[in-house]
Formats: sequence, structure tokens, C-alpha cells
Amino acid sequence: MNTAKKRNEGIAAWRRAPAFRCRETSRSRPAASLIVVALLTASCRGSTHETAQPAFAITEDADQILITSSTLEAAIRKQGYVSGVYRQSLLDKKSGFRDAGFGLDIADFILEPGSDAAERDQLDKRLVYDYDNLVHGNIAKRHIEGPQICTQAKQLSPTVIQGDGFVAVKMSFEYYLAAPGRNSGSLWEQTIVFPAGKRYFISSQKISSKNAADEMFLRIDMPGHIRHERGDTFSEVYLSYHGRIPSSEFFEDFPPDAKFHYRRGRDQTPQRFIRAYHLRNSETGSDGPWLAGMTLDPAIVYEGWCHQRGYISMIEEFGPGRVEEGDSFSAAFIVGYFDSIEEMEQVYDEYAGARGLEANAATWQLTD
Repeated sequence: MNTAKKRNEGIAAWRRAPAFRCRETSRSRPAASLIVVALLTASCRGSTHETAQPAFAITEDADQILITSSTLEAAIRKQGYVSGVYRQSLLDKKSGFRDAGFGLDIADFILEPGSDAAERDQLDKRLVYDYDNLVHGNIAKRHIEGPQICTQAKQLSPTVIQGDGFVAVKMSFEYYLAAPGRNSGSLWEQTIVFPAGKRYFISSQKISSKNAADEMFLRIDMPGHIRHERGDTFSEVYLSYHGRIPSSEFFEDFPPDAKFHYRRGRDQTPQRFIRAYHLRNSETGSDGPWLAGMTLDPAIVYEGWCHQRGYISMIEEFGPGRVEEGDSFSAAFIVGYFDSIEEMEQVYDEYAGARGLEANAATWQLTD
């Protein structure tokens, strides 16, 4: 049995539990209106002793979509700082903790290796890539297309899908800036699925390219940056390709290539690609859950950063290598809360190998 079929049969098994039936939301409502969709759980199928899947509540206004279930709460922004899940909005109801960064599963630019020094005078200032500094280290890269989605797209139009046992959000953006000799107009797409009863969401980011390159990759934040003051919000970081790292390693700034740096081709590809931080209550010092970001196919990851620059930068770049004009590439992720590294590994292995994610009103599934 192939990996995708086995994985999706497992997904279908829990989805056959009693759940609610929903529909795709209308996008024709006035932007300023407030819509609350309370989705009640369905009655048990043939037995009063079975437990129905929990309901979702979806609250939408001109600025954001707020998704609430029995396990999580998350906001998807429509304007301002967009893409992924909005900062400090991912609430783990089991522990009461929220994420400690600027957002989760956030999208940036399309890049390739190499310096842009020879074309600086032709570049839009938003596409200039400085390096040999604390922010980027001594790693030469250049933009193929921009701008940075999270800060410069300014407005997205997410579509919400309410399905049987899940809620999904889809959003997209066309890049409108390109380096000299390159085409603009590549399409970025993100799909996020919140499965009922889970403390994590499943997502994918996809590029349909208008350009060719020997090495092309999309820069994202995975799971997301970590804001802290000398480790007050987290006690340790876990990188599956490195191990556990105490918070004290991040008390002083250092560039991305100084330590904890991953590069495909230079480093051994890990069995699992997991990046996580162990949350800490900044007032009491007590540990909470781990917040993890898992890339389900380690081979798709080009580079991973975990360095201190006023906050911990958890940049990740993914791409398949050579890309031709008209090609598409994607990666699939799991982002959320876990009580142990062992639990992360167990969930990872249930979904391992996926690179894409599809969702419609009837179902959702990971794809290879």
C-alpha cells in the first residue's frame, strides 16, 4: 500500500466517528459585519453512549477569522500581518498556553542561492538581500520574487470550508515584484486544516512558479519565531537534526550560520524534521507544553535557521531543487501543542511523507 493511501485511510478512520455536517461559508457577506457560526455536534449514530466530535465556532469580521474548538483557538488575519496563524492567537485549551512569537506558519519570499550585488541598482529596495551580518549571516542569497507576504501583501481573502469533523482555511497571493530578468506573478497558496479534537493544525504552502531556477525555495517561519527575555517564555528548543538546546544558548545574539544551522546536501537528512520549543510561564517559571512545527517530508527542506537576533529566528526554506517555469512545489506541516517529544514523533509518523494538502467541503487529505 502506498504512503498516501495508508495515511489517508487512517485519517478516514477517525473521521468516521460521529461528527457534524457543515457547508462552505459564503464570501458575499459585508466585510464589516460580524458573523458567528456555531456548529452543533451531531447526535450519536445509533447509541447514546458514543461521544460526538466537538463543535467549532467561527467568528469573522473585516480583520480576521477566529476559529474555536474544544481544544484550540486560532485567528487567521485578513489584513495587516497576514498568512498563517496570527501571533499569540493559538490557544491550547488543555494548558492555557499560547504561542510566544510573531505568528505561526508565516510566508515570505521566493529565493535562490547567490548574491544580488551585481544588480542592486536595478532592484526594488524590497528585493535587496544584504548578508554578512547578524540577520542573514554569511549566506549569500537573492530574491527571485517578492514582496514579503506577511508584511507587504497587506490584505488576503481567506476562504473558510466547514467540513465533517474539520474546518479548513485557504488563501493565496500573486507575487508582483521580480528580480531583473525574472517574471512576476508566481502564485502562493496556503491551506490550513483544523481537525476536530486535535491540539494541532495541518497545513501546506505551495508555489506555482513563473520562473526557472537550479535551486528555488520559499522562505517561511516554521513553527514561528520565539519572543523572550533571557528565556522567560521557553525553557528549551528541540531540533530533530540537533537535539535539545537549553534556553541559555539564546541569551546573546548570533548569526544563523554560527550554530544550530541545517543545510540540505551538507548535513544528513534527518528521519523526521521537527522544530519545537518548550513553553514556560514567564511569571511562575513553570513549564507548559511543547509548541512544534513539523515538515512532513524532510527531503523538501533546503535550509533551517534557529538563531538569536533580539528574538529566536526560526526561518525555514523549502523547495525541490531544480524548478522549471510552470512547475509547482509544496510542503506539508503539522503545527501545534504536544506534551512530549515522543508524542511529536508518534504524530509525525502517522502523517510522514506528505508534501501537499487538499481540502473541500466533503473531505481533506494529505498528498505526496
